[in-house]
Amino acid sequence: MTHRISAYLDTHLIPYRVIEHVESQSSLGSAYFSQIPLPQLAKAVMLEDHESKRLMAVLPANYKISLSRLNDALKRRFHLMKERQVYRLFADCSPGAVPPIAEAYHLDIVYDDLLLNLPHVYIESGDHRHLLQLDQSDFRQLMEDAKHLRFSHETFH
Repeated sequence: MTHRISAYLDTHLIPYRVIEHVESQSSLGSAYFSQIPLPQLAKAVMLEDHESKRLMAVLPANYKISLSRLNDALKRRFHLMKERQVYRLFADCSPGAVPPIAEAYHLDIVYDDLLLNLPHVYIESGDHRHLLQLDQSDFRQLMEDAKHLRFSHETFH
């Protein structure tokens, strides 16, 4: 786990449990090795608009973002950020292990309503060996200032 993430959660008094797992380069692998249901793993997708304003979209790991649905709802035109931009923005994290904690990086955030109906939400910690488990109430506290709506569709693994 990165220092920035642990410091943010501790400062904001958000309880979490660290789940260690075999190193994995994918959310599917992380869920498998951690023995957690894939729908309970939240992933962060980084977006940018034509004015270079960034937005972190958080959704279940087994879902894909619908940019058209999100753009229509927010009345904006976001596109996926280039990977190298994401790596620079999250330089303290392992590539591909973006923690969905936007405020720690001074970013705007939106999350999918599907994450509201889960007993626990698991998130990346910034590396490929640990996930963080949050109870639903703690996830809501983490996302208290975030917009939320439905903007994803299921994929099958």
